[in-house]
Amino acid sequence: MDSFSAEPAWIALRLSLKVALWATLIDLVLGIALGYLLARKRFPGRELLDALLTLPMVMPPTVLGYYLLVVIGREGVIGAWLRNTFGINLIFTWQAAVIAAAVVAFPLVLKGARAAFESVDGQLEQAARVLGIPPFGVFLRVTLPLAWRGVLGGTLLAFARSMGEFGATLMVAGSIPGKTQTLSIAVYEAVQAGQDDSANLLVIITSVVCIAVLIAANKLTPNRNLQG
Repeated sequence: MDSFSAEPAWIALRLSLKVALWATLIDLVLGIALGYLLARKRFPGRELLDALLTLPMVMPPTVLGYYLLVVIGREGVIGAWLRNTFGINLIFTWQAAVIAAAVVAFPLVLKGARAAFESVDGQLEQAARVLGIPPFGVFLRVTLPLAWRGVLGGTLLAFARSMGEFGATLMVAGSIPGKTQTLSIAVYEAVQAGQDDSANLLVIITSVVCIAVLIAANKLTPNRNLQG
């Protein structure tokens, strides 16, 4: 008890917030683009693409971690190219934790964005086109403003999921205190080491942050906002 210090918990919290923020920003950009594509365009393989993009939602995180190692590992397809060309090594860095969290949480943004865009009345978009507004202008001035609650709700859920990511992150980023040890990994390490005080504090911090995010997401996406 005398040796207990809360400082490692706050370090892990700051790292987790940084990782979750970057992962969520990546997911937001890609989720809006791909969600709009799936909601508005019809093309062969559309539902297959949706299934592949949603796969991280049901696939075990350790399997995702393995796939990430195959792609961004030192001998991976992208990882080897980055190392040989630019001298960049992603494995066991906080950037690897961002990639893992972004992959795991992406389906939440995608599903939220797709549902939100599908709920927008296409006649409003058509009316904007008739008025001479270019396609990208229609998206910015009509579609996105009408869909923003659903998009933001999914984004907040993705942020909460990124905060709690464990399996894939541990495989590609490891558990380096102050560098790659996020809250969820710090909880695991504290329990393994028998540090109950640290584990309790970490669990409370994680729970409070995630509950706050979920409450915000629920307020942004009530049932009445999903009615067509």
